[in-house]
Amino acid sequence: MAEQVLIREVGPRDGFQNEPEIVATEDKVRLIDMLARTGLRRLEVTSFVRPDVIPQLSDAREVLHAVDIPDDVSVTVLIPNEKGLENALELRDRFQEVNLFLSASESHNRANVNRSVEESLSGLERVVARAREEGLRCEGVISVAFGCPYEGDVPRERVFGIAKRLVDAGCEEIAFGDTTGMANPRQVREFFEEVELEAQLTAHFHNTRGQGLANVVAALDSGVRSFESSFGELGGCPVPKGATGNIATEDLVSMLHEMGYSTGIDLPKLLECAREVQRVLGRPLTGHLLTAGPVDWHEG
Repeated sequence: MAEQVLIREVGPRDGFQNEPEIVATEDKVRLIDMLARTGLRRLEVTSFVRPDVIPQLSDAREVLHAVDIPDDVSVTVLIPNEKGLENALELRDRFQEVNLFLSASESHNRANVNRSVEESLSGLERVVARAREEGLRCEGVISVAFGCPYEGDVPRERVFGIAKRLVDAGCEEIAFGDTTGMANPRQVREFFEEVELEAQLTAHFHNTRGQGLANVVAALDSGVRSFESSFGELGGCPVPKGATGNIATEDLVSMLHEMGYSTGIDLPKLLECAREVQRVLGRPLTGHLLTAGPVDWHEG
């Protein structure tokens, strides 16, 4: 039996929040419902952030209330702070997991959320405690874990220390983010060979410099079996400029299937979702399968 690789689709949150225009709520709901029927088992659908900060996600309540997601698909929302969690809990029956984020470097954390790393960590420890009281599964997301555009190298010991505090607080999963696409495969392989945590390890790569899938292979070689990606290669990082999108989910799934891994995802259905979001946005997207299509081995 093929070895299983888990994928969380983050496009409806990470992708849409980085679009220059606001995607209509009804389009978001329709696309999320399509994604939920591709075989994906984990979907990050929105974030409870301040509408004046990220207006692209100001319809979080409407989206979460309207989506029709099968029971076997776990719904995730991104939570920035305690206020965000309290807002989300008004719709507690509509989601099962929360993602909580901070940066590994002081400069990026300041630029992103205007807090020190310690301030973010202390706040997230309180958020995790509250979320666990509500029976929610928690993932801690560490941005710029492989390098910071402002500071350069980020010591692994610092990243691992942040991760351990998040695990000690109650996070069952830690995602390490290559937020601005600075990682390379050798670095990724060594990183995951060194990390020691009693938690599920997830890799979140961006394709800013074209190394996203190569970094996935390096992480696979080091035993990682959980990844986050975005259909159509949507997304990026709002700071700094030029930090383009996540690896495309359809490209990731295609590669994993070609390598003999199982994802449980129907690739043609997923590719149709990528084509549909491309149509909704009205511009060409950068996912490779959108141009080339899946590999055809002319079998059967």
